[in-house]
Amino acid sequence: MKISNPTLFRGRQETPLYVLLLFALIMGLSTFRDYGFSWDEPLFYKYADALGYAYTPSNWFSGHFDLNQSYGPSGDDHKNRGPAYLLLTREPVYLIEKLNINTDDAWHLVNFLAFLLGVYFLYKLCERLMNPWAALATSALFLSQPLLWGHAFINPKDPSFLVFLTGAIYSGFRMVDNFVVSDHKPIWDVILAAFMLGIATSIRVLGPLAGLLVVIYYLAQRPNRRTATWMVLYASLSIAIMIATWPYLWETPLRFLQAFQFMSANPTILPVLFADQMYRANELPHRYLLFYLFFTLTEFVWPLFILGTVVAYHKLKNDGQKLLQASLILSWLVIPFAYVILRNPPNFDGMRHFLFILPPIFVFTGFAIDFLFEKIKRTWINALLIPAILAPGIIGIIQLHPYEYAYYNSFIGGTGGAFRHYETEYWLTCYKEAVEKFKQIAPPSSTLYVHREAYIAATYASSNITVLDERGNENQIKSGDYILINTRGNEDRKTFHDAPVILSVGRAGATFCVVKQIP
Repeated sequence: MKISNPTLFRGRQETPLYVLLLFALIMGLSTFRDYGFSWDEPLFYKYADALGYAYTPSNWFSGHFDLNQSYGPSGDDHKNRGPAYLLLTREPVYLIEKLNINTDDAWHLVNFLAFLLGVYFLYKLCERLMNPWAALATSALFLSQPLLWGHAFINPKDPSFLVFLTGAIYSGFRMVDNFVVSDHKPIWDVILAAFMLGIATSIRVLGPLAGLLVVIYYLAQRPNRRTATWMVLYASLSIAIMIATWPYLWETPLRFLQAFQFMSANPTILPVLFADQMYRANELPHRYLLFYLFFTLTEFVWPLFILGTVVAYHKLKNDGQKLLQASLILSWLVIPFAYVILRNPPNFDGMRHFLFILPPIFVFTGFAIDFLFEKIKRTWINALLIPAILAPGIIGIIQLHPYEYAYYNSFIGGTGGAFRHYETEYWLTCYKEAVEKFKQIAPPSSTLYVHREAYIAATYASSNITVLDERGNENQIKSGDYILINTRGNEDRKTFHDAPVILSVGRAGATFCVVKQIP
């Protein structure tokens, strides 16, 4: 798609992006109430509520200030996970709640808004390397991934890291350009880049990866000593922001090393269904991440990535600065991927912990799209090309809503083809729909037992339904009671397997949870 007047377009080049983001926002506003609480959300949001204690000056001087009170009821699980994202979003959530919007819905809306910021950062990163129309198409392809669309609402942990890591790399490259290449004095650029890096590091200990790429980019410009001051300021501000937004580090910043070691080891040993077998999270095959990268992104992504990688290095071979940026962006994917393949650390929940390596994949799909725009001279064909590339994702979002994150592509037969062989709706968000359906048919004073995480189901129950945890109450379950079971790990086949199913929740040929009545 050729731009006849590039200078004129540059003045308006972000308008199509804003249209895309506005359309996504309208879709989000129309659907954010449809998503149920995920397994990890309630306690994490209570962590957000508790954080106010650490940032209240009267508590500091009370004589009995205790940081443990700022970690919430799940302190042992969450205190060594930086809460920067929660700090930034808790107040917007509280404002939305004042509009009589439930806590879970308010968080889901704010989570989605934050994700749209990540789409913007991806566009700006692509725009540095390719035609703005290709950057726009790449952003649309990224946005229309069912995996990402679903996580954008229900996951406050992993997409937020993706957003701020992408922002840190984009703003860091821009900062270096301004004070090395353009010889500006960009104090605000330094502050923005440091803020992004500090927040990213507070969210996830892998945040320094962005700083490393920015430093390499800086050194490759052969800077003079005068510019080193800006880099020292950048590093210092990043560390200060990380510490300020992470109370766990207030006693000693060296705790960051402990958190890094802990998160790198990821000692979780949850059971995981993979290729028809149940594994412990620390015993999964080395191909686990590779499988999810291939089968949970839409069909055109990897062919475009391969073509884009070839195109990028051919096209940029005579532009050292852009070639370096492209290589650093590719290393953003390669370094964590190589670590996982070689070390095979414990893993679970598909590839949600590695959503942050997806942006570089899409940057290189952008090179392929740019190449196709240049080779296909007819505008009408180019106009049809992008809808064709986006179609699998859009169809997946429509078919699976509101369980888009359970998406598998057609190479494995879709989500229905993966069902019973791999994890699909592993985060129990189906409890909302299941309980709402159950309320319509439940007799008065019904008892609904829940196989795991009963507190999620209780969020959606009415006053005439008693919700109890099945575990620990097995001896109290009697004929006529009901039990809600998720299909993670095929639990529904193991729990009261002879009891009849009275309702089920699922999409696209997969069942996510069932309610059974005890005979």
